[in-house]
Amino acid sequence: MTDASTQGVRIRSATPADHDGVTAIYNHYVGTSNVTFDTRPFSSVERAPWFSQFRTAGPHRLFVAVRDATVLGWASSTRLRPKPAYDRSVETTVYLDPGATGGGLGRSLYDRLLDVLAAAGVHRAYAVIALPNPASVAFHERYGYRRVGLFHEVGYKFERYWDVAWYERPF
Repeated sequence: MTDASTQGVRIRSATPADHDGVTAIYNHYVGTSNVTFDTRPFSSVERAPWFSQFRTAGPHRLFVAVRDATVLGWASSTRLRPKPAYDRSVETTVYLDPGATGGGLGRSLYDRLLDVLAAAGVHRAYAVIALPNPASVAFHERYGYRRVGLFHEVGYKFERYWDVAWYERPF
């Protein structure tokens, strides 16, 4: 991390102290964007089951980018599907505080996440991208993700239907 916007930033595993910051960033996108199909904001307490899926080792991880005590962004890997045969595949995602975009934090978070996933023996990572989202498509393609599927008008938010593309990355 050499970009000026990443100076003083630590990338580390999330702790319970980060949950409010992670939730606040996510809620921004719930209310303003099609990048998540959640339609109402959450409290950190309501997100507790989501937070409980992450570990400090293995393939299901939550990393935060923190400057001082402020969460600037996060990246996670979650189970792709609940059946055991899917356990070597994960879904990845990254979210940044709107004031922290464009300076390399997303790359720093994904660099860390993907390194950990490779070490954990993950076979495939998947990204689910609501379209249009050329920035997210370009970001994921730089990391070797390739489009493998398209669901037409699968989500309804903001009084319209949205397509969703699935991207896959081998390890």
